[in-house]
Amino acid sequence: MFLNRKIVVVVAKRYMSETNATIFALSSAYGKCGVSVIRVSGPQTKEALRAIVGKKYDFQARVAYLRALYRPETTEMIDKGLVLWFPGPSSYTGEDSCEFQVHGSLAVIAALLENLGKLPGLRHAVPGEFTRRAFINNKLDLTEVDGLADLIHAETEAQRKQALMQSSGSLSRLYGNWRKVLIRCAAHLEAYIDFAEDENIEDDVITNLTKDLKLVREQISDHVNDQRRGEMLRDGVRTVIAGAPNVGKSSFLNLVCQREVSIVTDIAGTTRDIIESTHNFGGYPVRFTDTAGLRLTTQDQVELEGIKRAKNCIQQADVVILLLDAWELNKYQVHSKQMLDDYLKEHYQELDLRESMLSAPRRVQYVANKIDLLNAEELQIMKKIPDLICISCKGDGEFKEFLNAFENLLKELCGIPLAEAPRLSHVRYRQLLEQCVHHVNLFLSDYSPEIYKDMAISAQKLRQAIRCIETITGHVSTDNILDVVFKDFCIGK
Repeated sequence: MFLNRKIVVVVAKRYMSETNATIFALSSAYGKCGVSVIRVSGPQTKEALRAIVGKKYDFQARVAYLRALYRPETTEMIDKGLVLWFPGPSSYTGEDSCEFQVHGSLAVIAALLENLGKLPGLRHAVPGEFTRRAFINNKLDLTEVDGLADLIHAETEAQRKQALMQSSGSLSRLYGNWRKVLIRCAAHLEAYIDFAEDENIEDDVITNLTKDLKLVREQISDHVNDQRRGEMLRDGVRTVIAGAPNVGKSSFLNLVCQREVSIVTDIAGTTRDIIESTHNFGGYPVRFTDTAGLRLTTQDQVELEGIKRAKNCIQQADVVILLLDAWELNKYQVHSKQMLDDYLKEHYQELDLRESMLSAPRRVQYVANKIDLLNAEELQIMKKIPDLICISCKGDGEFKEFLNAFENLLKELCGIPLAEAPRLSHVRYRQLLEQCVHHVNLFLSDYSPEIYKDMAISAQKLRQAIRCIETITGHVSTDNILDVVFKDFCIGK
């Protein structure tokens, strides 16, 4: 075979003894509620179902039955609830499964779980085990598993849309198509190596597969070079509020978040450490960070450490909101974009921040605070400066202009999730796709007009490119990757 793959079955062998067990867990959130769902999956599911409900009953697939639930040892009734039976392989896990929908009482949940645990062949599930079994039984690939985890943790509308599309297979189909092309190219190359001299194989095989590889390389490169849109949407847009001491950064954060996040005083340098707050901004997740005031000279060691941390945050930010003092800008007679650039160069060049703040893909939004200190004529002059938003943290009238501008910036940065153009959402995908492009480039360099290398050696580079794609989707997998993927799932999922 031209492709030596470690398919999922190899990984599954490690868990063979575990998957022979029937697992159960609370699938809904723990706590007092109207209805709680307890899920069971595995070969002993039907026996467990009859032990709890009664052996006289039979069940049709995917039909809800209202039944009394009993303790198998004493036939004492635990509760009355809905029971559903999902025979494999047409279930979430691909195994025989059932659900008990009972009253959300802590006592009812504890009693039902206790009695399920006493049944032979049943054990409590570990976190993510239901989804892990779905993966092993080829009900989901790893991109769909990641999408499901993201959907569970989604907090904003845009996050929900992106996660739902990924869990529904948008990335799986895209990467699967690339994998098919790479496998076809590798197969044609292997056939050419093995049979070109003995069989009637076209001489343009190499030329055709080279064209296909260049097209795939271009598509993968475009997918990777997306300015981290999918990752920002998944993880939150890292937004740092920076500026000089006492310019109103903490007041600004409190106003944005509509609650008291940071301490506000008239004393310059109140904020010393990093203060973070996550906010749903027009459906987009934003991780605001309030930082220490930036200034050149200070003898306070605590403040120096705060400035150092502020600089580090700016280096890692997706967006920097640079807060400026409107009164000071007016004092320096900053009346145009060029004057604003000169002012920023003078005040931030020595802090080694101007270049880092303006470097792509980081975006900087300039905001002039304290416009309530200006007269009407001064304010009108300042409002004419391009790329500068004028606000006062003491009132929300002018603040709406910033909110609208910032929401438009978020839409530009994160985009709108589309099923026909799925976004790369995980760093692991990006790294493996970059490696895939690297291996394709190495193969293509072997077949440039100037160079012609040994085909058998070059074929290995195609195999490595295929392996990168397969590692993303789980066709080729290792235990440590699986552990990372499933570790954040709740027990009942």
